Amino acid sequence: MRLAGKRAVVTAAAAGIGRAIAERFVAEGASVHAVDRDAEGLATLEGVVSHVAELTDPTAVTALAAATGECDVLVNCAGIVFPGTLLDCTEEQWSASLDLNATAMFRLIKAYLPAMVERRGGSIVNVSSVASSIIGVRNRFAYGASKAAVIGLTKSVAADFVQDGVRCNAICPGTVESPSLRARMQAQADVTGESFEATRAAFSGRQPVGRLGQPDEIAALALYLASDESAFMTGTTAVIDGGWTVE
Repeated sequence: MRLAGKRAVVTAAAAGIGRAIAERFVAEGASVHAVDRDAEGLATLEGVVSHVAELTDPTAVTALAAATGECDVLVNCAGIVFPGTLLDCTEEQWSASLDLNATAMFRLIKAYLPAMVERRGGSIVNVSSVASSIIGVRNRFAYGASKAAVIGLTKSVAADFVQDGVRCNAICPGTVESPSLRARMQAQADVTGESFEATRAAFSGRQPVGRLGQPDEIAALALYLASDESAFMTGTTAVIDGGWTVE
């Protein structure tokens, strides 16, 4: 088992990519603390210790770190997507995007990093996106800006703590099938009058590989970055996007 004996904290673990990562880590022998604001979703996740927490609340992050204790692997997966351009973006949407997509990661890393430094070992995996500083994506202004911040955060942590034995890498997915994506596809279908199936086919057709990514595929990459197999990797932006950014 590739994570035997390791302690992991995984956020946004109730559904989608976060859930797939938590399940894969459990299967590979890790002791997993699964974190989400969705108590019902967490309740259906087996083999983990569940923590219901609002990660935009700094006191909740402090309490979470106290409850879980130190960890060997921290996976920051929580995020939110608002559609629209800069002109569409409200102050509330901008703040919410930065608070959850970037500031929550800052707080979580700050909570768990000191013990990693003291032990001289640890792996931090931040879920960013190709919609970031990698490429600009239409109608994803607040999301792209906040995910670009995640890449900058990742590289800074990697540079500052590489000599302390702590690694920090970012996963940058393309379009991945998840409950949140399905909700966005349904919202688009409601606006256009198309069927959900037609809208999903259009999303899939835009991927050079010809299909949507699957959460398990992202989880496989997270497992590699969390494990000792990737001990020579830090500060990377690992793109997994079905060829979206090839051209």
